Amino acid sequence: MSDGYEVYAQVALTHDLIHLGCWAHCRRYFVEALDALPKIARTPDKPASQFLALIAKLYAVESHAQDNNLSASERLRYRQLHSVAVLGHIQTLLLAHLHAVVPGSALGKALHYLSSQWPKLSRYVEDGSYPIDNNAAENSIRPFVIGRRNWLFSDTVAGANASANLYSLLQTCKVNGINSYRYLQAVLVALPLAQTADDYEALLPWNLVLPPG
Repeated sequence: MSDGYEVYAQVALTHDLIHLGCWAHCRRYFVEALDALPKIARTPDKPASQFLALIAKLYAVESHAQDNNLSASERLRYRQLHSVAVLGHIQTLLLAHLHAVVPGSALGKALHYLSSQWPKLSRYVEDGSYPIDNNAAENSIRPFVIGRRNWLFSDTVAGANASANLYSLLQTCKVNGINSYRYLQAVLVALPLAQTADDYEALLPWNLVLPPG
């Protein structure tokens, strides 16, 4: 992940991983741009305020979908009806201001981030199962980040990578309702027998059939 805030979504086995952008991270840039202005100048007509208002509309769509327990297909239709138009307004506003501000200013940084990430940021409306941001993943790893204060640090880069891989597997089990302990038992037994890419793919949490227990 290039900036630590991009999202990877799992899709059908016949596809690679889908690279998505994080609207929460994008929003932070515009919050910083608005905070850089004197309080008296933080009016609704300022570009940063306009972007934040539009991003709020995107999140209002997501809140409605979550509150009404919409399925992925229903969420997709709702996004197509409401979010796509908002994204169009955001893109129009972006093009109007992108080259009219100093690139090194807070607003300039926000605009250039939005521009560079636009294909990834706008992709989430293509599938109802894609998340609008990376907050769920960040929240899931927060216990590990806090725990590092007690665990100190990994001794080697290889150890850090091994820990990250293990955390990812366990959190994937968690979000898929899979018993993590039983999964580790099964995968450690099957792993030495894996030889091909298909063999390893069959060991992923959503593929491996756990023995009854």
